[in-house]
Amino acid sequence: MTTDKTLLQQIREKELLLKIKMEDTLNESDEIISNARKEAEEMIENSERVGKAAAKEYYDKEMESIRKENEQLINQGNQQAMSVKEEGERGLPSAIEKIVKSVSME
Repeated sequence: MTTDKTLLQQIREKELLLKIKMEDTLNESDEIISNARKEAEEMIENSERVGKAAAKEYYDKEMESIRKENEQLINQGNQQAMSVKEEGERGLPSAIEKIVKSVSME
């Protein structure tokens, strides 16, 4: 009995070994791709979270700035209105006197 394998049997064994190696390599590459996709998704989600937080912080900061500016404008308007009212009240006696003189001459 010979234990020597024929050339065809040797080729078939090599083909089988290569097929097994190729399947292992494909499985390994699929796993690498799957891990890379998961990592990319995590990076995107993290970037979105950080971006939303930064946008909210910027929005809140700008809204506070707008509120302060609005308060200043309201205060300035109130001060101007008071100033005009006081000036009008100071000039009221003079205006009444002029109106009385004008009416009494007619």
